[in-house]
Amino acid sequence: MSLVANAPAPQPPPAPDYDKPGSWAATAVSEGAAARVAPGARPRSPRLNADVFYIYPTTDRSTSRWNTPVEDQAINAWTDGSVVARQASAFNACCRVFVPRYRQATAGTGKAGPGVRETAMALAYDDVRRAFRYYLDHDNRGRPFILVGHSQGAAHLQRLLAEEVGGKPLARQMVAAYVVGIAYPASAVGGPGSTLTICSRPDSVQCVVHWSSVLPSADIERVRSTSEAYNRTQLPAGQSPGVLCVNPLTFDVSKPVAAKNSAKGAVPGAPDATGLRALVRKAVAARCDRGVLVVEPDSSLDLQPLAGGSMHYHDLGMFYEDVRENALTRAKAWHAAHRTSH
Repeated sequence: MSLVANAPAPQPPPAPDYDKPGSWAATAVSEGAAARVAPGARPRSPRLNADVFYIYPTTDRSTSRWNTPVEDQAINAWTDGSVVARQASAFNACCRVFVPRYRQATAGTGKAGPGVRETAMALAYDDVRRAFRYYLDHDNRGRPFILVGHSQGAAHLQRLLAEEVGGKPLARQMVAAYVVGIAYPASAVGGPGSTLTICSRPDSVQCVVHWSSVLPSADIERVRSTSEAYNRTQLPAGQSPGVLCVNPLTFDVSKPVAAKNSAKGAVPGAPDATGLRALVRKAVAARCDRGVLVVEPDSSLDLQPLAGGSMHYHDLGMFYEDVRENALTRAKAWHAAHRTSH
């Protein structure tokens, strides 16, 4: 059975209780798949002096429900193996990792007619926001934190930054936000009243970085125009819809192009639940082009694209070690800037 346009909204699954361990895929007490380290990656630091709050992408491909129950063990296992291990673990060299389970909007809601996706995403975001507030109230204790989201998770992170962090005292604690795999507008940060900026250098803090990757065979201009058209529907009138692109091989906006010899380590193979394979170094070239990250991965990585040359599934895995070392650099920079330790 598939979702039907204009059908009544189904009864949502029970809301997760973030006081219960089962509502988390990873916490400081039990990191689960987020504690894995890809073979060949930098080891975890013996002193984890920052935190990561990670929001995973859509992992429920159902076309028969709007939102995923957090008790769905099959989806949880797939989520942990395919994205928590492959994406969230990239940040564990510097940090304790927190990953809330949330009632994600399913893949089927994207084709279910007007309002369905928006309603499902609003429910999912409410969980993410409650989980973030729970983390702040119970686990943070003034520590610096990194925010990470991919795809649907990045969309929730974009809203979380706007509503809970930017322009607020809490922004001082944020090391950086890695908002990956959506059409994130550069104008969303650095505006009037915002305390957040674009991550212009590898050691910038209180800033935002974004990229979304495609192969050179993709229609770059079409990707750009589609992304900007979407941003126009989300931004205030007159605000630029141009998409932010920071190359994850350089993390320097003045260096938008990088050759393969710059790449520190990619995870090969499909993002599935079979475990992390050994990193391959110097295997991905990347350049920012009209707000899009154009990538050229070695065929030996066996990274299969989506339709149209999208490398969406590999947005973080292609740059696993690059991200890992950058998060550590930024965490150290935050502590140096604030002259404190935890």
